[in-house]
Amino acid sequence: MRTLAILAGKEFRDGLRNRWVFATIVLLTALALALTLLGSAPVGEIKASRLSATVASLSSLSVYLLPLIALMLSYNALVGEFERGTMILLLTYPVARWQVVVGKFLGHMAILTVAIVVGYGVSALYIHFSGGGDAQGWRAFSALIGSSVLLGAVFIALGYLLSQLAREESMAAGLAIGTWIVMVVLYDLALLGMLVADHGEGVGKSLFSWLLLFNPTDAYRIFNLTTFNSVTLASGMAGVGLKVGLGAGTSLLTMLVWLAASLGGCVYLFHRREL
Repeated sequence: MRTLAILAGKEFRDGLRNRWVFATIVLLTALALALTLLGSAPVGEIKASRLSATVASLSSLSVYLLPLIALMLSYNALVGEFERGTMILLLTYPVARWQVVVGKFLGHMAILTVAIVVGYGVSALYIHFSGGGDAQGWRAFSALIGSSVLLGAVFIALGYLLSQLAREESMAAGLAIGTWIVMVVLYDLALLGMLVADHGEGVGKSLFSWLLLFNPTDAYRIFNLTTFNSVTLASGMAGVGLKVGLGAGTSLLTMLVWLAASLGGCVYLFHRREL
């Protein structure tokens, strides 16, 4: 544990020196505040609290932003160290290879967690002092922060896997951008196109639910927009939630499987890598 803590602390301090923490906190805070101030305007029409409307808006924002931030944090975590020659030096110390991967992963997780808690926490404080929250809304907001950290962990682990597979830092950057485009943009467009072309004849509810499970961003979206009634009402996802039929536990399990598979695959390949 002490070795993991040392490696994680070094990665976190490197993030501070590279201003990644400051930049992500400022970005998340600015966008969260903008959505809080502007995105909760229609609550009077749909009889949902401002906090629930904010959770719905932040969920939509996080699906696009958090995977990109996580991949940009982690794409060069391993291949960059190899290119600079510091990985060979690090492995001469009495440290196991899995400890290198997991320790650096925990450091990047700490950076993203601080950014999410501070960035979204500012919006929560604003809503609290302006009296726009209710009990269910606060539970939904807490679930949003926890699931956002989990979604970030999934894409940090994916970034580590890409960093292990790439032989150059530029190649890792390209793979990271390509992964973000496919998983965040193209996958949902492909599902939509398939449904439109099929006219609901071949793609049933069960197959559609399974297809959603192949993408952690869809699992994150379903969890946050369909678990709490007030958020479901604010997001207009009530009908979709019933049709999909995926519960909160299934959505969280999907993200945990993605996290374990990506990080485990990275540790396995890194252990077999010839130096």
